[in-house]
Amino acid sequence: MPVKTLSWTSRGLEIIDQRLLPLEERRILLDTDDAVWTAIRTLAVRGAPAIGVAAAFGVVVAARERTDEAFVRRSIERFRAARPTAVNLFHALDRMEKTLDDAFSSGDPAGKLLERAKEIHDEDLRICRALSEHGAELLSDGDTSLTHCNAGGLATSAYGTALGVIYAAADQGKRISVYADETRPLLQGARLTAWELRKNGIPVTLICDNMAAAVMRRGIISQVIVGTDRIASNGDAANKIGTYGLSILAREHGVPFYIAAPLTSFDFNLTSGDDIPIEERDEAEIHTIGTSRIAPKGISFYNPAFDVTPAENITAIITEKGIARPPFGPALAEWNAG
Repeated sequence: MPVKTLSWTSRGLEIIDQRLLPLEERRILLDTDDAVWTAIRTLAVRGAPAIGVAAAFGVVVAARERTDEAFVRRSIERFRAARPTAVNLFHALDRMEKTLDDAFSSGDPAGKLLERAKEIHDEDLRICRALSEHGAELLSDGDTSLTHCNAGGLATSAYGTALGVIYAAADQGKRISVYADETRPLLQGARLTAWELRKNGIPVTLICDNMAAAVMRRGIISQVIVGTDRIASNGDAANKIGTYGLSILAREHGVPFYIAAPLTSFDFNLTSGDDIPIEERDEAEIHTIGTSRIAPKGISFYNPAFDVTPAENITAIITEKGIARPPFGPALAEWNAG
């Protein structure tokens, strides 16, 4: 079973601290709402589905910390502001917020909220397995996939989305290898995806982001598979910065480009990717690696965490309900209505 990034215990929420990977695999306890917020904001826990699940358990942590409905509601709003692009966060918190009235009238608010958070957690596990099984149909024995950032067990409750497709194909006996982009500036591909794939016995080759075009030109990439943090109703998809450029390269070289995402990553209130809020992060993520500064002082920095891949660059979107192909509108509208 692929790595399990988070779990609920009697003491609170335990997560793998992804800031320490791949050098150290350490689980940390989050037992205050501030600890949960900090973990989400600083990427100790990351990946759109995992952020949503962690925030749901964060509401439980807040209710255990203080049996005060106003305090819990403030915690929910604080969690919402931690990461603005990943819509799974907002879906999970909306569900937790709808439970508050019944929870606080029950006499056991933390217990009631925990029931709902566990429901969200269990759903994520089932959804990731289902979409991974659908996605595995697109992979053939001997394929080599290219991925960007990390959309595996570390980004979800356990199994993953884009990497879940790889795992499901491998479970079917298909021999699949992976090229992983390093994913600057925070190196999620180098630190997390390569670590996770190796841990699960999937052959992986790490490349710098600017090597993707050369690799595709050699004809060794069968498909690109990535996750997403938010998909608009027309199929435009926001993912880690660099994904948009990768989609252009895939189109130029005739390589299928797949998005793997649960329906909780869809925002049907948005007509296009132009409306997706893009998180901008601290400049230190660009000018410093570890403790070493790599850029001069006195210059400007621009650090968007995500970019938007237009629907016309996407070959298919893999979800727990099946595989959607262009034009995406009809299938997505049907899934939304259902």
